[in-house]
Amino acid sequence: QVQLVQSGGGLVQTGGSLRLSCAASITIFSFNAVGWYRQAPGKQRELVALFTNGDSTNYAYSVKGRFTISRDNAKNTVYLQMNSLKPEDTAVYYCNGRLGKFDYFGQGTQVTVSS
Repeated sequence: QVQLVQSGGGLVQTGGSLRLSCAASITIFSFNAVGWYRQAPGKQRELVALFTNGDSTNYAYSVKGRFTISRDNAKNTVYLQMNSLKPEDTAVYYCNGRLGKFDYFGQGTQVTVSS
């Protein structure tokens, strides 16, 4: 069974930094794509950052230059380093792994950026 367990997140002031972690129960190379989505209140879930096709990365325009996705293959863990945080980054962040036609999500982590 595929499990994604998240850690990190919390409350930070504008301009601050946070790091999210996502530990997978399988080798992350098994996933076709792995990374992060977020959902703000009243909005649809949106892509934040994703590894696809191996080492290729895809970032939402709104986070480019501020967020960095990385991974530790030995630990089967994906990270999201978030710098220069803004109030509009406030959302529940979800780790995502795509395996074939199935999408798996972590439990979600609240990130709140105060102004």
